[in-house]
Amino acid sequence: MTVQLLHVADLHFGGLADVRQIEALEEMLPDLRPDVVVLAGDLSQRARHGEFQRARAFAALAARTAPVFVLPGNHDVQWWWRPFVPFGKNVLYGKYRRYFGNDLAPTVTVPGAILAGALTSHGVAWGSLTTALRDIAVKGHLPKREILRVRRVFAAAEPGLARVLVLHHNVLRGEISRRMGLARWRQAQRRILESGADVVLCGHDHQEGADQLGGRVVVSTTGTLSTRSRGGRPSCFNFVTIEPAAVQVTFFRWEGDRGRFRASDTFAFARQGPAGRTDSAAMQVAQSRG
Repeated sequence: MTVQLLHVADLHFGGLADVRQIEALEEMLPDLRPDVVVLAGDLSQRARHGEFQRARAFAALAARTAPVFVLPGNHDVQWWWRPFVPFGKNVLYGKYRRYFGNDLAPTVTVPGAILAGALTSHGVAWGSLTTALRDIAVKGHLPKREILRVRRVFAAAEPGLARVLVLHHNVLRGEISRRMGLARWRQAQRRILESGADVVLCGHDHQEGADQLGGRVVVSTTGTLSTRSRGGRPSCFNFVTIEPAAVQVTFFRWEGDRGRFRASDTFAFARQGPAGRTDSAAMQVAQSRG
């Protein structure tokens, strides 16, 4: 069974959102006909009520076309409260939960796939602290408890379903930024490889990417629909097609002069078989759709 996922992240509703691009995507949704719309965090810029309200309106419109999977990014966390509430984390996600519910790492099952979220946005937390001051509350952390929960979800799912792990922070190093989204990233990558995931959907780096982790887990990193696209590149969202033998990631890049998104590069990767073997040699085929 073929499953199609519309993969979006880093909309940054508020001062940085590019409303023209978001409205163009809203118009495209019915024609794209995804099986799931994935919003992989950073819906807001400063975790304000108005920003979440606009993000909720976007999610509600998307839900007319397909189920919507959403989890918070680092900008959706009221991390500045953490020093004042050292033993409680509820306040960090209070506004997010008001508009998107209590489940910060949901699970969604559709014909052909199961999507499980992992919370990597924890504000100022021990697991994400680094020596770089600019990374305070920016770096993500993938706790062991999160990946153990995901493993249980995937282990209990039907054998034929594609396992899709969704988190906010980029799993692989950004091509332009040269930065990892996750602190303790080697440990995080090992945990992801052990989770049973076939595909990982993430964002955070504001640059699109498609590659494999450990030669077997396909990683789709979507760009941003805000004014902070990395390196001045066109904004981008990804369209992920999961087939029995392959995973394809297509970049839809913004054409400002025409006011629309257009399919451009497609990357194709072989899927592993049920016993952990690779059905065919992994492909990284970038082909222009002109």
